[in-house]
Amino acid sequence: MPDKQIHVAVLMGGLSSEREVSLRSGAACAGALEAQGYRVSRIDVDRNVVVRLAELKPDVCFNALHGRYGEDGCIQGVLETLGIPYTHSGVLASALAMHKERAKAVLAAAGVPVAESRVISRAEAARAHAMPPPYVIKPPTEGSSVGVYIVREDQAHPPQELTSAEWTLGEEVMVERYIPGRELTCAVMGEEALGVIEIRPAEGLAFYDYDAKYAPGGSIHVLPAPLKPNVYQLVQKLSLAAHRALGCRGVSRSDFRFDDRPEGTGEMICLEVNTQPGMTSTSLVPELAAYSGRSFGELVRWIVEDASCDR
Repeated sequence: MPDKQIHVAVLMGGLSSEREVSLRSGAACAGALEAQGYRVSRIDVDRNVVVRLAELKPDVCFNALHGRYGEDGCIQGVLETLGIPYTHSGVLASALAMHKERAKAVLAAAGVPVAESRVISRAEAARAHAMPPPYVIKPPTEGSSVGVYIVREDQAHPPQELTSAEWTLGEEVMVERYIPGRELTCAVMGEEALGVIEIRPAEGLAFYDYDAKYAPGGSIHVLPAPLKPNVYQLVQKLSLAAHRALGCRGVSRSDFRFDDRPEGTGEMICLEVNTQPGMTSTSLVPELAAYSGRSFGELVRWIVEDASCDR
């Protein structure tokens, strides 16, 4: 049980498209930290967060934010400037991992296989196929499958939603070769690669989208993933390599596609690295931690104890 005087400010909510998920992550983490004996303040982050932190003077900030401003180096820079120890990855690793195309360059240089892609304007992506279908269109700096479209081989035109006046996800999109096969994920905790989960979207969902990630029953998690031992270990090895290549700290989670179809290529492709993995009741990292013998309370305590500046 930690010293009850340790004051943890849990940062949640925020300004991104993933606000609602962050509120759920933050609430779960705050409750678990209180159960572990910490003094906890919940902060729904807005543009006055510096004033709020100056008033509260926490010993540690638990970063439960997702998406822009919370996962891309912005809040990390604020906390570095204020000198408040914080959890998860630092400024550079957060900014790198959040920009999918730049992260790919770093991962490829470290020997982690990634899919071919290019970043273009959303207007260009909507005009004509930017690469032969099937391919994926996604915002380069969003998470939780927000704004993701899979363009199938039988689609004559790209999704015209890209031209909508209601589009708020930036003027550039990443067009990426679609990798068929199985969806796999693996978390890294410090320098330890945890288990591997296979994720299967629930019936009626096209892929592991926002609803599959966060709606109860939206996906089926198979843990341990039914893979040959050498393939299981490869996912763990690549997850740790990706974590190290980007300079991640604390907990990260890497997502993969494995094309093991009878007619497939057999390739294992890293899709992205999440530096602020979800911590909700349906999230993957708490499930992986439990599989390794760590309760949710032990997981959040470890994350707090790992907190620092200069990350």
